[in-house]
Amino acid sequence: MERARKASAIVLNTFKTLESEVLESLQTLLPPVYPIGPLHLLVKYVDDENLKGLGSSLWKEEPECIQWLNNKEPNSVVYVNFGSITVMTPDQLLEFAWGLANSQQEFLWIIRPDIVSGCESILPLEFVEETKNKGMLASWCSQEEVLNHPAIGGFLTHSGWNSTVESITSGVPMLCWPFFAEQQTNCWFSETKWGIGMEIDNNVKRDEVESLVRELMVGEKRQKK
Repeated sequence: MERARKASAIVLNTFKTLESEVLESLQTLLPPVYPIGPLHLLVKYVDDENLKGLGSSLWKEEPECIQWLNNKEPNSVVYVNFGSITVMTPDQLLEFAWGLANSQQEFLWIIRPDIVSGCESILPLEFVEETKNKGMLASWCSQEEVLNHPAIGGFLTHSGWNSTVESITSGVPMLCWPFFAEQQTNCWFSETKWGIGMEIDNNVKRDEVESLVRELMVGEKRQKK
């Protein structure tokens, strides 16, 4: 905060209609604050060849994800991605896996090779066999393109800010499992202030994953949106 107060201006990747109260509060503490987001939409209108190669992906994207989605019905797929640095235990990975399987919803699940702390991200063969007709597993994808695909009906996310803003601008409701830093705050706003998200307990269990994924995709709250 001390360094921020010495700046001539603060530029934030947000927009006034989303966080007007927060921005008004910051204006009383800091130099002029300029909300210029969402940046991923703004960059499309900047006529600069140098920006075309820029992106926020840290992993190689798999185009097969979009090809798979092209064969799905509108709003029928839950997109699962916990970001580029979130890690979990082997047990948590299993609980998410069987929760998704038991929900009977179609899913696109992005599983980084290093998502499980200290070991490989290996799913049981029984899970792979049971979900082969309902799910797709990939190591990374073009998230903005996926979230804007008509087949996507919900987003199971770690609630990172980029993911949150991209989901909001794509009109996709969220199921949040925040990991660290500002993610808990983003999750709280999504559920409590904006009414576009639900939270999974940190001690994740397959029964909760199953019920919340169903609620996200086909439940009463979904129908009211």
